[in-house]
Amino acid sequence: MSFRPAAYAVCVEDGRVLLVAHVPAKGGINWTLPGGRVEQAEDPFDAVIREVAEETGCEAVVERLLGVDSRIIPAAERAVPRGPEHQNVGVFYQVRVTGGRLRPEPNGATAGCVWTPFAEVAGLRRSSLVDIGLDLARTLPATGHVAPVPVGGLIQH
Repeated sequence: MSFRPAAYAVCVEDGRVLLVAHVPAKGGINWTLPGGRVEQAEDPFDAVIREVAEETGCEAVVERLLGVDSRIIPAAERAVPRGPEHQNVGVFYQVRVTGGRLRPEPNGATAGCVWTPFAEVAGLRRSSLVDIGLDLARTLPATGHVAPVPVGGLIQH
């Protein structure tokens, strides 16, 4: 099984959430939260700020820790062909954008970013990370944990 620690930004402003367009190897667009791999010896707190800057062009500050999510992605559902089962442990932060201009990630895995009204999120093909992050931001559970989001239909790994 492969393992990846990751940090994700939940940027909410005026009834909108900041999403980035990820283009999977199999095509199409999958909307997700800004964020990604925590590099070796990197603090997740620093990683989320770096990821926001890389993927959106924006400067940001962390306002609070929202929670942690751990999920197992079966080998058959991974984007990597014939890859092993994978565990992703995501640390979710409430993040506020403080400057910069939205732009696609240069030479990266994201093709664009947009402030999306909450009402439009349910109609997007998206990563389950979006639903988990928004649920954490909405409920602010004392434990920092929310129920797993079922994957299928518009909701992807």
